[in-house]
Amino acid sequence: MGIVRTILLVAFVIICVLLVLLVLIQHEDSNGMGGVFGGQTAAFGAHSASVVTKTTAVLTVMFFLSAFGIALLNKGSTRSSDLNKAAAEVNGSATGTSQSAAGSWLDD
Repeated sequence: MGIVRTILLVAFVIICVLLVLLVLIQHEDSNGMGGVFGGQTAAFGAHSASVVTKTTAVLTVMFFLSAFGIALLNKGSTRSSDLNKAAAEVNGSATGTSQSAAGSWLDD
C-alpha cells in the first residue's frame, strides 16, 4: 500500500500544478494571464476556450477523486476500545484539573 500512496500523492501534486496553471491561463474579459501569451492568438484554434475549459473541468474532477483517494488510503482504523480508553483518560484528567484549579481559586 505504501507505493500506491506514493504514486497517488505524486499524481495529486502534478494535478494541482496543472490545475493552477490552467486557471492562470484562462482569462475573462482580457483580464488575467491569458493575454501574456500573445493576446488573441489561440494555441488550439478557434475552439481554444472550450479545450481549456474542458481540460480544467477534467483536472478538477481528477483533483477531487485523488484527494478523496488519498484521504481513504491514509485513514487509520479506529477501534471503539481505543476511543473509550482515550475518552476515559481525557475525562479523568479534565475533572482532576478542574478540581485543582477550583481549589486554587478558593484558597486565595
